[in-house]
Amino acid sequence: MSTILRVVIVEDDIGVALINREFVSSHQGFTVVGVAHSGGEALELIGRLKPDVVLLDFYLPDFSGLEVLSRLSPELVSSMEVIAVTAARDVDSVRLARARGVRHYLVKPFMASALFERLEEVAQQIDTVRRSSRGRLLDQRSVDALIASTAERYAPPPKGLSEVTLQRVHLALQAAGTDVSAAELAELVGMSRVGVRRYLEHLVDIGRATLTPRYGGGRPENRYSAAS
Repeated sequence: MSTILRVVIVEDDIGVALINREFVSSHQGFTVVGVAHSGGEALELIGRLKPDVVLLDFYLPDFSGLEVLSRLSPELVSSMEVIAVTAARDVDSVRLARARGVRHYLVKPFMASALFERLEEVAQQIDTVRRSSRGRLLDQRSVDALIASTAERYAPPPKGLSEVTLQRVHLALQAAGTDVSAAELAELVGMSRVGVRRYLEHLVDIGRATLTPRYGGGRPENRYSAAS
């Protein structure tokens, strides 16, 4: 997606906010434009910056993240995607979050790849909305993607594959910007070709990468690209 999505992070823990900021910034489709550590700061930042995406903690020192949503104008809330990143998992909090427009919900603690999944979903949903605003009618799949809370649930990588390394390989594949071989990507990430190929095959299996054989004089060479 060519448009960079602007993100505000609302998190009272300074250390967690820094980690989330670094992680979101590592995704090529997002940039962090502000960080708030309280409800009051969140209201000011969101109202002034009008971000595309908000990563919202519920437990804040002055008032809750859910209260932040209730104090913002309905027009502003409807124009942005909210990803709840919170330890709150009681039924009332989840129901209230849904009623106030939260459709992406991560319970702390969570794996980094789970947040990456939500960012990917948000990017796809926003892209669908922007394309439809140019007059394109939505098909059923597009409607489902916009209405459903999350189309896919996080699944850990198979035995023998590292969560951290999988994320590293995927980010390197995105950064490459064009199709690469397993050997080329292995050189970029400092791993063996065989090891990188296992991660690439898993990314293809889960729809996060595509494989294209390139034919030459001998055996075809497999080339990999990040899925759009």
